[in-house]
Amino acid sequence: MLLYQEEDGFLFNSDAHYLYDFIAKLNPKGELLDVGSGCGIVGLLLARDFKVNLTSIDIQKNSIFLTKQNAKINGIDIKTICDNFINCNFNKKFDWIVANPPYYSSDVIKSNNQKLFISRYESNLKIDDFLKKANSILKPKGQIAFCYDAKRVDEIFIILKKYKINPTNMRFMHGNLYRQSHLVFIHARKSSKSPLTILPPLIATIDGGFSDEVKSIYQKTRTYSIKCKI
Repeated sequence: MLLYQEEDGFLFNSDAHYLYDFIAKLNPKGELLDVGSGCGIVGLLLARDFKVNLTSIDIQKNSIFLTKQNAKINGIDIKTICDNFINCNFNKKFDWIVANPPYYSSDVIKSNNQKLFISRYESNLKIDDFLKKANSILKPKGQIAFCYDAKRVDEIFIILKKYKINPTNMRFMHGNLYRQSHLVFIHARKSSKSPLTILPPLIATIDGGFSDEVKSIYQKTRTYSIKCKI
């Protein structure tokens, strides 16, 4: 998959590939909404490989422009929305919502680049607001999958329960075998009573190189990125 990215905007990293892999193992189908699409990588990969009707939303015009162009280049049908996710009036409900939402806290030194600031910092899409809105536009048995700061798991679970979304799968990512986890992948369902499954951790590197699992993920995603100016 060829993907254009804005050179002075938010550039996707390994998190997007890992999130795709986490969701792919859950076999998504139906109406799928990609929140904060950026250049579109996660939603487009899922639309390439699964039977989903993709809608992508991002608050930044340049991101939606890139999502549209990347969809066209890769022959993928898509509906795009340039709007604030929280304030958007959607005309339908979704079977799936996926997101790599901004999760840098207010304590982190903020970027002077407005595009990066919007994409990275939680103040632009607070986790409570995100899950509340997601709950309102998911179908009765809808599902949500996203990644977030691993240190916030306790808070996330409280918010999910608050909106009656049941966490069903969770996986921690570690940079290597000796580092604490900094990223967690969470899958949850509305109207579900399934017990939580804590999956084996994803280890990114072993002995200084990519782990076999990470190599396999990159083989599945098969992306090539070109930086551009808009």
